Amino acid sequence: MKADKILEGLRKKSYKSIYWLEGDEDFFIDQVLNFAESNILSEDESAFNRTILYGRDTDWATVMNACRRYPMFAERQVVIVKEAQAMRDIEKLEPYIDHPLSSTLLFIGYKGKKVDGRTKLAKTLKSKAEMLTTRKLYDNELPDWVQGLTREKGFTLTNKALYLLIDHIGNDLSRINNEIDKIAINLGERKNITEDDIEVFVGISKEYNVFELQDALAKRDLSKAIRIAQYFENNPKAGPLQLIFPSIYTFFSKLQMIHTSGGAADKALAGAIGVPEWKMKDYFQAAHKYNLMAIEKNILLLQQYNLRSLGVNDAGTEDGQLLKEMLVKMIYD
Repeated sequence: MKADKILEGLRKKSYKSIYWLEGDEDFFIDQVLNFAESNILSEDESAFNRTILYGRDTDWATVMNACRRYPMFAERQVVIVKEAQAMRDIEKLEPYIDHPLSSTLLFIGYKGKKVDGRTKLAKTLKSKAEMLTTRKLYDNELPDWVQGLTREKGFTLTNKALYLLIDHIGNDLSRINNEIDKIAINLGERKNITEDDIEVFVGISKEYNVFELQDALAKRDLSKAIRIAQYFENNPKAGPLQLIFPSIYTFFSKLQMIHTSGGAADKALAGAIGVPEWKMKDYFQAAHKYNLMAIEKNILLLQQYNLRSLGVNDAGTEDGQLLKEMLVKMIYD
């Protein structure tokens, strides 16, 4: 079960007695918990029929007692347990989960882990609860997810704005959501988010960023690459090596996959390397500029300069100088 399916059921008032929300992606768990907290009961009903507990501050008996109360002046009550992974005795909720009160909706957020499938609790949850098991999105899933999130909010993103946002933030879904909300508030009547909006409201330069550095590498444009490296040197927070190196590694890894794809169709190859079809032309052009030997050399250079940035076989060279050295060797050597 995915979060959007659970939310769809909640919006339709098709309720289950137990919702168990677990896994590594907090954003999806919070989506469901926030909806349950704010949208199931009216404001008047919430005063008497909404209970919010935190795992670190509660125990099984408190949760069970809250669930066994009957609603007051309402058809149902909502009990929400946040950070339930901090409860030491959560398995003692199993008898209630097996025989829940029909007038209570119990939502349990179990972040960062999954219930042990060998336990009686897990078996009861599987048969009696609506379960959501979350995971971190893979890099190749982010573009479609961000576009979908933006559409849900009634907006669109230009392709460059999309990749600026993703390259800068990564797969921190909560932050992406917050940044889109911040931009949307400032757009007025306009519904299309551009790279200019990303620059102004998120604080990412549209000219000097990891996305543009990749473009410079793809075109073997040393002048542009050095300008961007100089900007990062002058503005360390805009381009830390810990962000730049993984991005460049991903770029060359995708070029490597293109060279070893055996002539796969564009659509299949785009899916395999996690690139939208409209962007494949740029990757094919880059693959023509770097043969397989050059790509492998550049991946080894990345490993070497990553170690140097950590102080291995290096006497304290500044990050900006390391980046410039590496870019020269990648593009010209």
